[in-house]
Amino acid sequence: AYRAITVPDLVQQMFDAKNMMCACDPRKGKYLTVASIFRGRMSTKEVDEQMLNIQNKNSTFFVEWIPNNVKTAICDIPPRGLKMSATFIGNTTAIQELFKRVSEQFSAMFRRKAYVHWYTGEGMDENEFWEAESNMNDLISEYQQYQEAEADVQDEFEDDEDFEE
Repeated sequence: AYRAITVPDLVQQMFDAKNMMCACDPRKGKYLTVASIFRGRMSTKEVDEQMLNIQNKNSTFFVEWIPNNVKTAICDIPPRGLKMSATFIGNTTAIQELFKRVSEQFSAMFRRKAYVHWYTGEGMDENEFWEAESNMNDLISEYQQYQEAEADVQDEFEDDEDFEE
């Protein structure tokens, strides 16, 4: 049976791990930022409510130290052949899973110098591979730190005499 898609359906599908376009599970990390673009005739109020609802229900999957980290936009012209659609872009610390796998595969191949001659033959220096590996490991560490970071609101406002609690 056919059923028309609704705004709650779109929002649920956007955050569903099965719909991610990379091999990582967002439930194993935290969202730093999210941008979503909705297309079609829909209520701005309903979109805002649904997005807020999913953030409140899943607050452990969003970092608390970046305020207003979910942005939405609505274009009232639907895509051809559909009543409504949504595009979702999320920066999640779960991406470190994928980076770790790529890094492990790269390291295993690079230790054996697999394919390196093709690159050095085209003018690359072997040190560029070491640097790339180091950059990837730094990126993994950075995402790990972001995942573990906590909001330190008290320290943030200590120097601000105008702040009222």
